[in-house]
Amino acid sequence: MTSTLTKGAWQRGQSIIEVSLITPLLLIALYIPADFGIAFYVGNLTQNAAREGARIGSGLSKSGNAPNLFFTSTQATTVKTAVFNRMPGYLANKSVTVKFYDGAACMQFIEVTAQGDYSFFLYKLMGLFGSTVPNSVTISRTTQIPYTYQPYTNTAYCTASTTF
Repeated sequence: MTSTLTKGAWQRGQSIIEVSLITPLLLIALYIPADFGIAFYVGNLTQNAAREGARIGSGLSKSGNAPNLFFTSTQATTVKTAVFNRMPGYLANKSVTVKFYDGAACMQFIEVTAQGDYSFFLYKLMGLFGSTVPNSVTISRTTQIPYTYQPYTNTAYCTASTTF
């Protein structure tokens, strides 16, 4: 019995099999840089959210009666809400910490830390193949901005903080 397939037909079949075996590997190799690019972008958005929250907090008016003015949880809630509204949706377990550094004879400033967990698709893929990898990576960004309404004579930074 002789084969009816010609040499050209065998080569076409071999090419189809090669392409079907290489395509998944090629797609994974192309997705890895894209996945890290998305993580970098999420980190940038988180930094922008923290920076905007600190900018908003630096212009808030203090509570109390002069000369005993201080920051309260109301101002911290305003900052936290602004940061949460600007944080990217790719992050899970989002959290925001607001610290007000203030005092009578020191340079007052606000520090905002925004963080959340980002899940790389690559880690999920590696987990499917039995590799032990973390479920997510924490992306955390911190920004400090001086308080707007303070005397220009204050040059030393405050060290005592109120954390919310």
